[in-house]
Amino acid sequence: MIEIPELAFGGLAAGTVSALALGSGLWRSRRERARLRQEMTGLRHQAERSARAGAEEAERIRQAFTAELEHLATRRMPAEASRTAHPHVPVPGPVGPEGAATEPVLAALRTAVLQERKRVDAAARAGMRGTTREIQASLYRLQDILHGLQQRYDEPELAQDLYSLDHENEQSLRRAQVAAVVCGAWVGLAREESHLVDAVTGGQARLSGYRRVKLHNHLDPGTALVSHAVEPVAIIAAELLDNALRHSSPDTSVVVNLEHVHNGVAVTVDDAGVGMAPDERAAAQRVVAGTDPIMFSDLGDPPRMGLAAIGQLTRQFDLSVDLSTPSPYGGVRAVLLVDKHLLSHIDPALRPAAASTSPSTRTGEVPRPEPLAEHAEHAKHAEHAKHAEHAGHAEHARHTERLEHAEHSHAPAQPESGPDRPVPGDDQQAPGPDRPAPAVDDLPRRRRRQVSPDQAAMIRPSAAETAAAPARSPEETAAALGALQSATAAARDAARSEGTAPR
Repeated sequence: MIEIPELAFGGLAAGTVSALALGSGLWRSRRERARLRQEMTGLRHQAERSARAGAEEAERIRQAFTAELEHLATRRMPAEASRTAHPHVPVPGPVGPEGAATEPVLAALRTAVLQERKRVDAAARAGMRGTTREIQASLYRLQDILHGLQQRYDEPELAQDLYSLDHENEQSLRRAQVAAVVCGAWVGLAREESHLVDAVTGGQARLSGYRRVKLHNHLDPGTALVSHAVEPVAIIAAELLDNALRHSSPDTSVVVNLEHVHNGVAVTVDDAGVGMAPDERAAAQRVVAGTDPIMFSDLGDPPRMGLAAIGQLTRQFDLSVDLSTPSPYGGVRAVLLVDKHLLSHIDPALRPAAASTSPSTRTGEVPRPEPLAEHAEHAKHAEHAKHAEHAGHAEHARHTERLEHAEHSHAPAQPESGPDRPVPGDDQQAPGPDRPAPAVDDLPRRRRRQVSPDQAAMIRPSAAETAAAPARSPEETAAALGALQSATAAARDAARSEGTAPR
């Protein structure tokens, strides 16, 4: 049997152990709660710091984006809009990395501005094209009136004034034609195959300072252009010569050389003017190349349409113009290259070049008789006169001869090749007491050319050819006499209306 003291001691010991265990648990619990409370406090402070940092970052981003938008609206978008018209204008970059998101905005703006510029430019071209068409029609009507006055009056002073007015009208026509070409219109004239030297001389004749141009023709006789390339070459030559004349001193010459090259023919224009800086020459080369579209707003104020018209024609007709080489005379050298597929050949014996053009330096140049159309007219009137004599109409033959003389005296004028250069094939006499020397500023005058016996032998058929020709039928003879009578009646009516005999 257990004693009571022992039992009390055991209970006391068990209580003490329990109390110690309970106290230790409570202490550990309190310590864990303190640790958790400390962690929660730290997490709360961290969350507060994160929230403050997030708010600060959001505010920074907001301010940066606001600054980027302001920079985009005030600096980058205006510069991008200007760059569409002036590629040399720099576009500022974004302020910070946030600006990368605005690049699609600039791309959309660029596309919209280009589309709007094209729409406005197309509307301006259409309006200008219609205006130039009306101006050209009016100038052509004025040209017809001037030609009629030149045929009606034969006073030397009045004729000289009419020639001057006709030349001024021709220059206005050239400007209107160039404006129409820049607007996308057709060149305006369709010609048959023509000598290349005639096309270049025709472009020279459209300028006010054409006497300063010195043309050296090194082409083979008969070198010609296909029909659709004649007028473009004449326009390009006129514009290149006009630039050379405008940017060089009036007392200097503009040298033009026509030469064969491997791929065709080169027309080289050299002037002794002020020249061009390298960047200006590069910009001009880009324009005449015709690879990039040209808008009206790119032509300046007032618009400079000469090089733009050249670029339009080189792109349309597969021509090539080079301005990259300076001239040995100190100015600018312009080279027009005409490829082989645009070249043709004309028999110079049947269709010679114009008498006012520079003769070829190549050997074998044939004499230049009158143009084929004039020979055909000669043969027709001679045949009519022969039938008229057989029918007893001598008066008809005389009137036909007078009408023929009037047609020859009304042939279109051609500019002289130079102030002191004689015109080949012309019967112009040297100045003397009875024939004063022409003034320096006088325009070329039309004169009737005489056919030498050698040239006539080349044109008129031989006796064998005449004998081999088939005889006319009665119907053809009647038709020829009817045409003769109609022409004679028209000449008589004109003589009565004017009060003088036709020239």
